[in-house]
Amino acid sequence: MSEWTDAIVGERMTVDNQFTDRVTASRFSSQEWGLIMTATEFEIADADDPDAARIVADTTSLPAVMPELENVRSQVAAMGGATNDGGGGGSGGGILGSVLGALGLGGGSSDGPSDEELEAAEQLVQAYADELQAHLEEAGRWEQIRIAYQE
Repeated sequence: MSEWTDAIVGERMTVDNQFTDRVTASRFSSQEWGLIMTATEFEIADADDPDAARIVADTTSLPAVMPELENVRSQVAAMGGATNDGGGGGSGGGILGSVLGALGLGGGSSDGPSDEELEAAEQLVQAYADELQAHLEEAGRWEQIRIAYQE
């Protein structure tokens, strides 16, 4: 099934560029978004039905990488950068916050990401999948990709 995803690399790059504003407006930084996307697979649900077929995000691996988001935030904060966490989760505090967090003494949750954060990531990934499908349809490639998925 990877052939179909290989066939849409150019379209994905276009959608990535178009989706940047959505990521910027989200609670996730571009680095966090990259991590989220590495844990996401795309499938075509109902591929055998041209009218019902749609790209869906398989996020079953996402919970395994979500705790790494805190590490990304800590690294960015330690370098003096800002994150897009939208009030979610980071203990802040730069280097001191990173050290305290590593020792389990930081103000952030030591239980990893919240269900709310996981849900936000899943929703953003599915929005990306929807935008990717819309782009493929506009480019006249959707039917070709849907058939390639089935093979």
